[in-house]
Amino acid sequence: MNPFTSETIRLIFIFFVPGFISMKVYSLLIPSDSIDFSKSLLEAVSFSCINFAILYAPIVAIHSDDFQSDHPIWYYISALIILFIAPIVWPIFYKKIISMPFLRRSILHPIQKPWDYVFGKKKPYWVIVHLKDGRRIGGAYSFNSFSSSYPAPEQIYLEELWQLDQDGRFIKKIERSNGIIISANDYQAIELFQY
Repeated sequence: MNPFTSETIRLIFIFFVPGFISMKVYSLLIPSDSIDFSKSLLEAVSFSCINFAILYAPIVAIHSDDFQSDHPIWYYISALIILFIAPIVWPIFYKKIISMPFLRRSILHPIQKPWDYVFGKKKPYWVIVHLKDGRRIGGAYSFNSFSSSYPAPEQIYLEELWQLDQDGRFIKKIERSNGIIISANDYQAIELFQY
């Protein structure tokens, strides 16, 4: 018995692919543990069912009467949107909704660490890193800088190093420096200032 009939492949596309796409996009938008899809099959199917439920009306519309034979191009465009585009949009839409200020007080935020929340905004900062040995490093965290995200350990790359005075004020950029990478094992606190 061949398990890969056209009907089986169609069911896989309808009940697994949209959920898989949504889960993958969600994991790219919100730092989370790596997804083991062998253990997340039920979750992928659930997200596919949600996609199916939201888009039930257009799905019924394109499968009614002779729509597929009369409008084959529109049918395949609609199927592409339903199976691939919409599952990409739902996690983006969800992230926008949970980021609304009035919802943040009543919904548990899905980002697990302040590190990811702050650096996920992609904003530039002036930074003072307090090392465990008592030293301080000043630098610019800007558009060519980088920070790790969960589940990787917290590491930060500052694209510019700056000399600090005794009071922690930024004096001047250190010439010929291409920045610094600092590991979580090396610092105890990071101060962020408006850029």
